[in-house]
Amino acid sequence: MSLTSTAHQLVTVAAEGEHGGNHESLSPYLTGGGALVVLLLLLWITTRFNRDR
Repeated sequence: MSLTSTAHQLVTVAAEGEHGGNHESLSPYLTGGGALVVLLLLLWITTRFNRDR
């Protein structure tokens, strides 16, 4: 395989996936909000275990 044929195949694959790759029921706001809640919960747990400082 040459570099040009590999590049052409990658461009073809990228052009076919113009939908964005996201599932229709996957909301970015819900995902981001869930990640924020999980990170805040982990931060709260971490600060509870470090009371001696």
